[in-house]
Amino acid sequence: MKGNDYDVVVVGAGMAGLYALYKLRELGLSVRVYEAGSGVGGTWFWNRYPGARCDSESMDYSYSFSPELEQEWEWSERYPTQPEILRYLDHVADRFDLRRDIQLNTRVTQAHYHEADNRWAVRTDQGDAVSATYCIMAVGCISAVNMPDLPGLERFEGSIHHTARWPEAGVDFSGQRVGVIGTGSTGIQLIPQVAAQAEQLFVFQRTANFSLPARNAPLDPVVQRAIKASYRERRRLNRESGGGVPLTHPEVTPPRSALELTPEQRHEVYERGWRLGGGPAFLFAFEDLLKNLEANETAAAFVRAKIREIVEDPRVAETLTPSDHPIGTKRICLDTDYYATFNRDNVTLVDVRRTPIEEVLPGGVRTSTTVYELDSLAFATGFDAMTGALFAIDIEGRDGLSLRDKWAEGPRAYLGLATAGFPNLFIVTGPGSPSVLSNMPVSIEQHVDWITDFIGYARDRGSDVIEAAPDAEDSWVDHVNEVANGTLMPMANSWYVGANIPGKPRIFTPYVGGVGEYRKICDAKAAAGYEGFVLSAA
Repeated sequence: MKGNDYDVVVVGAGMAGLYALYKLRELGLSVRVYEAGSGVGGTWFWNRYPGARCDSESMDYSYSFSPELEQEWEWSERYPTQPEILRYLDHVADRFDLRRDIQLNTRVTQAHYHEADNRWAVRTDQGDAVSATYCIMAVGCISAVNMPDLPGLERFEGSIHHTARWPEAGVDFSGQRVGVIGTGSTGIQLIPQVAAQAEQLFVFQRTANFSLPARNAPLDPVVQRAIKASYRERRRLNRESGGGVPLTHPEVTPPRSALELTPEQRHEVYERGWRLGGGPAFLFAFEDLLKNLEANETAAAFVRAKIREIVEDPRVAETLTPSDHPIGTKRICLDTDYYATFNRDNVTLVDVRRTPIEEVLPGGVRTSTTVYELDSLAFATGFDAMTGALFAIDIEGRDGLSLRDKWAEGPRAYLGLATAGFPNLFIVTGPGSPSVLSNMPVSIEQHVDWITDFIGYARDRGSDVIEAAPDAEDSWVDHVNEVANGTLMPMANSWYVGANIPGKPRIFTPYVGGVGEYRKICDAKAAAGYEGFVLSAA
């Protein structure tokens, strides 16, 4: 490193950025990591709302690169809470002495490629101006906050909170009339917590979502020891699986079609999955639930019946029952007492599809039929996923081409790792990779390993310019679309296709082919001399 010159700049100090720093150091490279937050952790730093919890099991939602780390860390619950995951990531940062190369409270605002000297010029909101040969975007897939543009919101006199920017000190809703807007995964975790505290809770729902019981519980020390004793095998199963999680429950049926069984047999399988809790035990009970609409409907009907069984008011149950998308085509939610919360006397469900929000008043919200008086508003409206955090940075590649302009009709990335026209720019879990359809640590480690191996490979051969070839990128984008269209996934107006952001191109962004299959493809490209990339010397 010379002055403000680095070998690599990494944007983001969440799970991806921390591991990228660790691996890049192993190559002997000088690295600077910039993080907008006042602490490391990424998603788990910002999302501090009540009930925030991972929907992958703790023994799998963790790094696998260090056997010593695996053995020394003790998880307390089946599904870890936000505070516990943040403690874990703080521990990782300290254990591997990562903090000395991380600059906190610093947002990267600009990254421009200068072809003359093969450098990325990076600027921050704190006045930093540095350069690097490589720029790695570890900004996260769901980190750019989506705040709806509701008329009159600026006039609201009560408190306003978004789940992705929740105050560290928490919020006391005692004695308040609270409105929660949004019933996706975040809202489904938040709503039971607010209901237990607020005097009155109004839930504004646009789209009903399927949710399965998490069946969270303290993690049995005996189970944890058994997993640790065979962690290497479990990690192998993670990497070879479809979603990055091992299907280790003996109750889960072997691969077969849901239509091969009688209705009674199917019901028994679904009932076992419902009792086990979590998504995999239910959604992967049959091999065709995300490929065959008739098969999918058998699972959807089972969950709809459960909702009607749990929710006492038939009209409320009907409003909470999804009917506009196959189960699993939107992010499947896991909950603790979500549907039962609507049996509470202090909870009111407002269907804003039938009665839209027309404006926010100084003292509440007015729909097309009713005024709801509120003291606080909590937005659980999610993110501008996959591209929002990248577009928040002024990124320019060759000849001043902006990433926003190149991706104006939808993201185009080779293997979800790099995009043509932007040399030496890598994206961790970007569009066109399994990313948000997987257990993220598994995909993060695979991407970071692949990127750092590639950089080492290029350096060993005297190459310091790495760029995706346009034809390879085109072929990969076509493949991603082809695989997605072979499933039911594009049938839903989900954030996977950007449907939650007005004006965003409707493109199915993640790779549906599965973590294991994707890894095989990436490994084959590497074995073939990183096929699809052009290497040269500056």
